[in-house]
Amino acid sequence: QYKFRDLTIEELKNVNKTYPNFTFSMNTYTFKDGSQKELLNFSGTVPVKYGNSYNIPIRLWILDSHPFAPPICFLKPTANMGILVGKHVDAHGRIYLPYLQNWSHPKSTVVGLIKEMIAKFEEELPLYSLSSSDAARQSELLSYIAKITEGETDMKSKSKIGGGKTKGCFNKITVVGAGDLGIACALAVAAKGAADKVVLLDLSEGAAKGGTMDLEIFALPNVEISKDFSASADSKVVVLTVNSLGNAQTYLDVIQSNVDLFRGIIPAISHYSQNTVLLVASHPVEVMTYVSWKLSAFPKSRVIGVGANLDTERFQYILTNLLKAQALAKDAWIIGEQGEDKVSSWTSCNLVANQTETMAACNSKEKVANRAMEVLKGKGQRSWSVGLSVADLTDSILKDKRKVHSVSTLAKGCCSINSEVFLSLPCVLGTSGVIEMVKLEEDPLVQEKLQSSAGSIHDLQQQLQL
Repeated sequence: QYKFRDLTIEELKNVNKTYPNFTFSMNTYTFKDGSQKELLNFSGTVPVKYGNSYNIPIRLWILDSHPFAPPICFLKPTANMGILVGKHVDAHGRIYLPYLQNWSHPKSTVVGLIKEMIAKFEEELPLYSLSSSDAARQSELLSYIAKITEGETDMKSKSKIGGGKTKGCFNKITVVGAGDLGIACALAVAAKGAADKVVLLDLSEGAAKGGTMDLEIFALPNVEISKDFSASADSKVVVLTVNSLGNAQTYLDVIQSNVDLFRGIIPAISHYSQNTVLLVASHPVEVMTYVSWKLSAFPKSRVIGVGANLDTERFQYILTNLLKAQALAKDAWIIGEQGEDKVSSWTSCNLVANQTETMAACNSKEKVANRAMEVLKGKGQRSWSVGLSVADLTDSILKDKRKVHSVSTLAKGCCSINSEVFLSLPCVLGTSGVIEMVKLEEDPLVQEKLQSSAGSIHDLQQQLQL
């Protein structure tokens, strides 16, 4: 079942040569969404010098897309060991390292990963020795950790044991990814002034590779740049802007590459900010919002995509200022997919007080909308314009504005859509994300287009390995 069996075997031979104490086996791994796979895994100890010499027990699960996806790593403490939660280890024993976030074949290897693991553990020891009485009190925790290392997840237990400590500001936003889009989002959010603190997580390699050097030089107030996921702790909103830059050959490969990237990011983000709203700006936004929802196990209301918010704001501006159709603009929306398959729609036909004028306005909607859509076609989505849109959305969430935005939300149950897909629809946003979906006018053509988009997106999602 391993896609790159020969490469995987060759690499594991190198692991066995370097660390002969590791034992290999095939076991069932259960992901957060409940799906299961038989995965190769190996257990053993790594030598760590921290004053004295220690053997730290670990377990690594090898995904079936290895070596193009990083392993899933856990500590495997014995009954007389306690976990020291720190920068690279959570309360359940899962290990987070820069090496995992920057994983890129063929440069990244399991042997290289273990070497970095040793180096990080020598900076901050992940385990401590329990007394016999402590060990007894910790039995329930260790039992839970054993389940986690088998791939089982219980969100309620996670909440109790993880016990997030408060160390952030009142309104804190984290932007994941320091490419052009990530920097644009961080600058726009900071300029908007809604957040007390903006954290930019730079997952790139090298001090200046992610484009953050100038931000560090000029030291913007309330903006922190970090490579450590723990800096995102207690964020109210986490904006995801990362996109894989791999050498994928097909569109499906590109998306799968992004899924593999998110598999290493979302668990860390949801660990440090368990009550956050995830705002996805990565491409394709509908699919990556779905992926974020599945990997985080968050309620659907707290996982949204930037969707057609930018297009809608532009659409309404064109109607109001260029076509002088103010009455139409306030109820006009761009919905569905980002890109060529987006469609205009309306939430009301109660446009003016006079009934005759209302009918005339309703009859002219399609003509005016078509003109506005033609103007809209000439507007590209540059990084800074998407950044402004993201700042607009985060402002509505942080300030609990209850403002309506066209964002990617779970569309199942809307317009006779029966599959779990995310599409842009008008939604009321507040501190908990999507508060409610605004009802659209019934238009058979619009419903047909939404159903078509839902079908194609669902077919694509079915081909992905989550």
